[in-house]
Amino acid sequence: MKIVCTSPSFAKYSTSPYDVLKAAGVTLESLPADISEADFIARAADADGAIVAFNPMTEAVFNSLPNLKVVSKHGVGVDNIDLAAAQRHGVRITNVPAANRHAVADFTFALLLSLARDLPRVDAATRAGEWPRCFGRDVHSMTLGIVGIGSIGQAVAKRATGFEMRVLAYDPFANPEAVAALGVELVDLDTLCREADFLTLHVGLSEQTHHLINTERLALMKPTAMLINAARGGIVDEQALYESLKEKRIAGAAIDAFEQEPLTSSPLYTLENVIVSAHIAGYTENALTTLSTTCVEDVLAVLRGEEPKHPVNA
Repeated sequence: MKIVCTSPSFAKYSTSPYDVLKAAGVTLESLPADISEADFIARAADADGAIVAFNPMTEAVFNSLPNLKVVSKHGVGVDNIDLAAAQRHGVRITNVPAANRHAVADFTFALLLSLARDLPRVDAATRAGEWPRCFGRDVHSMTLGIVGIGSIGQAVAKRATGFEMRVLAYDPFANPEAVAALGVELVDLDTLCREADFLTLHVGLSEQTHHLINTERLALMKPTAMLINAARGGIVDEQALYESLKEKRIAGAAIDAFEQEPLTSSPLYTLENVIVSAHIAGYTENALTTLSTTCVEDVLAVLRGEEPKHPVNA
């Protein structure tokens, strides 16, 4: 059997996922991350399974790959996969919802602290021979607003307790008991936007969350508030965010995920009160090894006729 893979970070730090595939008698062919739909169809024509990053898995793809039985997302968000089309063609979809939660939570706080203390500008000025006295913003005892209190959001909330922050969360699907045990208060989204000193996003991208943070919600935020998005591009209306930041209606933003990726230029890149990175929140050695191993285990389970551990569809 054959699996194709479009994730450039698959098994980047460990050969163990390849070893598992080899022991199962399955071959893996690596494909470019930016492969076109036509080339993907051609290269995956005889594939039984696929491990994908961000290439679109469309109706045309599923219709053209009769051997395909399973697609495993090398990550959490499955917005690049047409789930209805997969269902129609009998293709199982899996993802890895928790493997990188600690890496993403750590990175979220790295962005939050860098924003609060303006570290990129301090670093650049110091290297340029200046000796800047940049006054930062407090993090300790401030209010953290979390949109999405699933596994990653909860990991962020736990880190916030070390800073003695007040933590608010918005999530229509939250487990109230689990949230209460963390000392987190559930509120509506508008209240979250109004009260948060730092607002961080940890939801997937869907029709319901597309441009969830828009002009109206940005207008609710404090002029001293800061936004962090280490989740998915498209949750934030980037043009609205640019206008809010340019006009100093909010104080700053750190963005690790963009609506179009890779993004080589953006009005956001021109602003000093923005930190940007290339969708790397989950990129650590342990997270990527766990991610790759889990994808392989779920793909092999489906190919053996077994139930995967992390199904997205039935």
